[in-house]
Amino acid sequence: MSKKETKYIFVVGGVISGVGKGVTVSSLGLILKNRGLKVTAIKIDPYINVDAGTMNPTEHGEVFVLSDGDETDQDMGNYERFLDLDLTRLNYMTTGRVYKTVIEKERNLEYGGKCVEVVPHIPFEVIRRIKKAGEAAKANVVIIEIGGTIGEYQNILFLEAARMMKIENPENVVFAMVSYLPTPGKIGEMKTKPTQHAVRTLNASGIQPDMLIARGEVSLDKKRKEKLSLFCNMPTDRVVSAPDVENIYDIPLNFEKEKLSDKLCKILGIVCKKPNVPSWNAWKKFARHAHNGKKAVKIAMIGKYFETGDFILSDSYLSVIEAIKYSSYAQNKKPVLTWLNSADFEKSPAKLRELKKYDGIVIPGGFGSRGVEGKLNVVKFARENKIPYFGLCYGMQMMVIEYARNVLGLKDANTREVNPSSKNIVIDVMESQKEHLKNNLYGGSMRLGAYKAILRDGTIAKNSYQKKEITERHRHRYEVNPSFIGDLEAKGLVFSGRSPDGHLMEIAELPKSKHPFFLGTQFHPEFLAHPLAPHPLFTAFIKACVGRRK
Repeated sequence: MSKKETKYIFVVGGVISGVGKGVTVSSLGLILKNRGLKVTAIKIDPYINVDAGTMNPTEHGEVFVLSDGDETDQDMGNYERFLDLDLTRLNYMTTGRVYKTVIEKERNLEYGGKCVEVVPHIPFEVIRRIKKAGEAAKANVVIIEIGGTIGEYQNILFLEAARMMKIENPENVVFAMVSYLPTPGKIGEMKTKPTQHAVRTLNASGIQPDMLIARGEVSLDKKRKEKLSLFCNMPTDRVVSAPDVENIYDIPLNFEKEKLSDKLCKILGIVCKKPNVPSWNAWKKFARHAHNGKKAVKIAMIGKYFETGDFILSDSYLSVIEAIKYSSYAQNKKPVLTWLNSADFEKSPAKLRELKKYDGIVIPGGFGSRGVEGKLNVVKFARENKIPYFGLCYGMQMMVIEYARNVLGLKDANTREVNPSSKNIVIDVMESQKEHLKNNLYGGSMRLGAYKAILRDGTIAKNSYQKKEITERHRHRYEVNPSFIGDLEAKGLVFSGRSPDGHLMEIAELPKSKHPFFLGTQFHPEFLAHPLAPHPLFTAFIKACVGRRK
């Protein structure tokens, strides 16, 4: 397929937010990839933020870091996991990023003295970015998710860009609306009217959807399909039922039950290959494991970014959750995750004793002082009671501080982030970060993206990876203070992964002779865990959890 024949699928949302546009994009990409097409995906976030790095995770969900260091929306993680791709900053844009580029171009006289206007110059920049991402990936199909919900002011300019692309090449641009069909409990009937209004609102932007992905608690019946077809101006077979599923990995399978890849290829005017049977069978086998795991493995997640009012937002740790799932499914186990607030462990020894009922403990990444003492108490309890422990980024720093306090005897050991006046700063600001913090340069300035590390022979890390050199993704400003490394190692803590120059401690652990699994990483291994390729460290952790249960 030549470059001029690149196809574009825009995915928009109707009725409510959180309707599943991200997993829809991921699933559409997977089923098209399985038909022999080269696919890439783009997320457009309608925020003034230049990237997702400065957003509160309890409001926005986790920040997913790409290999090139871009801090992005969590949907980018789903794209990478489903499509088994490494995406780049070309695949992510925000309102702030687009406006920033247009303003910089104007300042550099790149518009040749023209009056630069919101329309058409902002949509033109959006179009340029979309096409550039497709060209860089040499993609046959580019799937673009426009964040937010139809009718919101924030995404109007992105819809305008999509409309312009449709006018330019109508046969190469397709619109799919993911819309919610509620079934009010007291009425007991699925209602189509909100979706009809959403389609009419999209029509007001000059766009007619080519396909409707009908989300709901249950499958769409024939009568409702016919009604949506009539009032939303599309053939009945383009109204696709997308009922709630127990596991998001069932979504591509449900789509193919409705022969969605055939329909998309027809709409796009593409002659697709027959489905890749071995690849599809591998996905189906993985999805089956998600339902049929034998015996539970009980994991305690100790964090502080999951409470939002009366609700729990587990999306703050989405990649960690998925990584645990993949490794558990590979061991034919069913992961049962329990969310525990780190602050609850600060003053209650009785609360700590409850941790004995879990097979393993995870402390994921985070920032700030809230709940830190609770985390340290949890780490101490896990170490002393030989409960498998996995610390990610901040979780590794907590592990080093706890060891310094309770094994080295440095009772005031701390991180500069929490207590800069401590005499024993065992976790300190990286040299490269000091100038950033001094000048209040926070956005996009951390140690971000993929870095190499060298593993030490005879360690859990080396035995898990089965190789000497690894590459993992980072997001941090602080590191183990080199001044304390010798003393920590003399007391038995092993730094099993280091940067190639030996200066940065990337993995810390206790030998298996002392603890079944007590390991932390300065990087975020969860970002590289994929459904059909579980991350080796998560797998080693789950195996240790299973061993404790036995």
